[in-house]
Amino acid sequence: MAEVGTLTRADLAERLNGKVGLSRAESARIVEKIIDLMCGALADGENVKISGFGTFVLRDKNGRVGRNPKTGVEVPIDPRRVLTFRPSQIMRDQIANF
Repeated sequence: MAEVGTLTRADLAERLNGKVGLSRAESARIVEKIIDLMCGALADGENVKISGFGTFVLRDKNGRVGRNPKTGVEVPIDPRRVLTFRPSQIMRDQIANF
């Protein structure tokens, strides 16, 4: 299996710079603005859908009683909001063909 790397904000800005020809600073500002808009929408309780990529979905999980697997002691787990990602079918197909 190939070595796994990480795509960072700087990598996104660099690729935007190379593909579109914007300055490095402008590319970095665009990447930051997109991420800020996505985070703001999610913080406001909205889901974020990027066509052909996937959907970031907020889910509210109810409180429940959990158990420490080592000791068996019951521990209450508070209700919380979690963020999940569901890839689009296009992305699934591209990843499956890699």
